[in-house]
Amino acid sequence: MGGMEFADVVRRRKMVRNYTDEPVDPAVVDRALDNAVRAPSAGFSQGWGFLVLDTPDEVRRYWAATADDLDQPDEWLAGMMRAPVVIVPCSSKAAYLGRYAEPDKGWTDRDEARWPVPFWHMDAAMASLLILQTAVDEGLGACFFGIPPEKVPAARAEFAIPETFDPVGSITLGHPATTPGAQGSPTRRRRKDLDEVVHRGNWRATD
Repeated sequence: MGGMEFADVVRRRKMVRNYTDEPVDPAVVDRALDNAVRAPSAGFSQGWGFLVLDTPDEVRRYWAATADDLDQPDEWLAGMMRAPVVIVPCSSKAAYLGRYAEPDKGWTDRDEARWPVPFWHMDAAMASLLILQTAVDEGLGACFFGIPPEKVPAARAEFAIPETFDPVGSITLGHPATTPGAQGSPTRRRRKDLDEVVHRGNWRATD
C-alpha cells in the first residue's frame, strides 16, 4: 500500500522506459484505476474508458498491433515490452456532446465548436496523470506514450475499442529495472525555472 508524501510523489514522477518482468499486484492496478476516475471531468461527463491489458498474451498482442520489429526491438521497445501491464486510456467525445445536450446544460445542437478545447481529451489526460502518480506512490514505474496514428486502427480492431472511444495514448506499468534503458528528453533538456514560465499579473517578456 502506498503512503508517500504528496510532494515526493510529484517530484519523483518520471517516465520509466525499462522494466523487469516481475508481475504487478492486481490490487495496485485497481488502486490506480480507482484514483484515475477521481479526476475532474467537464459536466461530470466521465467520458473516459480504460483498456487494461495485464496478461503476457494481451500485452504481446498490444505490441504486435502498435509496434514494428518485435523480434528485433530497439532499446526503447525492448525495455517497454517487459512491462507486465499496459493501460490504454480512451476519451469519448460523444459522451461530452451528449452530456451538454441534457436539460441542465442545454446545448441541444451538440455543436463541437462550442468547446474552446477538447475537454474529453483533457479529462482523460488528467486521469492518466493520476495513474502515473499512483505508480510512484506504490513504488512502481510508469510511462505515458502515444500510439502511432497509423497503428490506432489495428489496436482498435485487436481489442474491440468502440468507435465512440479514442485512445489518447498508452501507459506501461511495472517494476523499474535497475538500468534506465532508453533515455528521454529530460536527460538532454533542462527543467525551466519558474520565472521563465510563470507570469504574475500580466505576461511579461523574459528576454
